Order: sequence, then C-alpha cells, then structure tokens
Amino acid sequence: MRIPDPTAASVFGLPLWLVVAVGAVALFGAFQAYYWIGRRLGDALHRSRVGRRIGRERIERVEGVVRRWGALAVYGCFWVPGLRHTLPWVAGALRVDYRWYLVASALGCLTWVPVTSFGLYSLLWAWLSLAARSPALAAAAVLAAAVAVALLLRRRRNRSGAPAPEAVRSCRDA
Repeated sequence: MRIPDPTAASVFGLPLWLVVAVGAVALFGAFQAYYWIGRRLGDALHRSRVGRRIGRERIERVEGVVRRWGALAVYGCFWVPGLRHTLPWVAGALRVDYRWYLVASALGCLTWVPVTSFGLYSLLWAWLSLAARSPALAAAAVLAAAVAVALLLRRRRNRSGAPAPEAVRSCRDA
C-alpha cells in the first residue's frame, strides 16, 4: 500500500495551509456574528430559542465565567468544547468591551485553528501510516481509543450522579 506524502497535502485541490487559513477566518467571522447577536438579544438571550436550547443554568454559569475573566474567557473558550460556541453570545449580551473581545477572538482563532487542524491532521497521517504497516495494530489502536472514550464518558456520568459533599455531610450528621 502506497502512503501519500503528507507534505503535499491538499483538500479539495487546495493546499492544506490555505484551507486552515480560510477556516480560521470563517471561525473569526462566526465569533463576531455570535457577539453581535448576543449583544442585540441582551437579556432576551435566556428566552430565545438558542437560550432555551442551551439552558438557563448553563448560560448563568457562562455568565459567571465572563464576568470573572472578561476577554480572557473569550480566548480560553476556544480550548473548551461546548463553550466555544456559547460564550461569545453571552459576552455580547453582557457587553464585554468589543475591542478586547476582538483581540481575544482573533488570538483564539490564530492559535486554536492551526493547533487543532494540524494536530488532527498529524494524528490521521500517523494512523494511516500505522494502518499501512499493520492493519491489525491500527484496528487495535482504534479499539483502544474507543474504550478509553467510553470509560471517560462513564466516569464523567458517574461523577455527575454522585451526591454533593454537603449532602453527604448532612446525612452523616443526622
């Protein structure tokens, strides 16, 4: 089996770096739209269809993060799945200073997009290389990754179902 040269990578006939750059610009544009929509919605964010879908409790938690960290939270949200597309709405609704928001979202796009794109790309090429040398080992790697994800999800589910420490203490004291 011939392994393609990853240095000559292209997507839809375009160089990979160009696809990543276009993705970064598109994400930056989406972040600006999220901010201005959130700013326009303001407090109505909680009652909007998006707000109901996200959930009031989650929005209030994100509001707390934005109030505490401001534009730094905008940069940090790139690295937290789920928060990436929630926090910008809330930042707009809370009227985070747009100049700082703009800088934080630009820095987030400039760092997160290449790291994740090339990181995932490297992982894919490493797996394809492994599959070319040993299909059984490549299948075992996928199986191991699936088991690890399943165990992680199970652990998170069990942890979220555990009683709060205050509840445990009050039972012991009774």
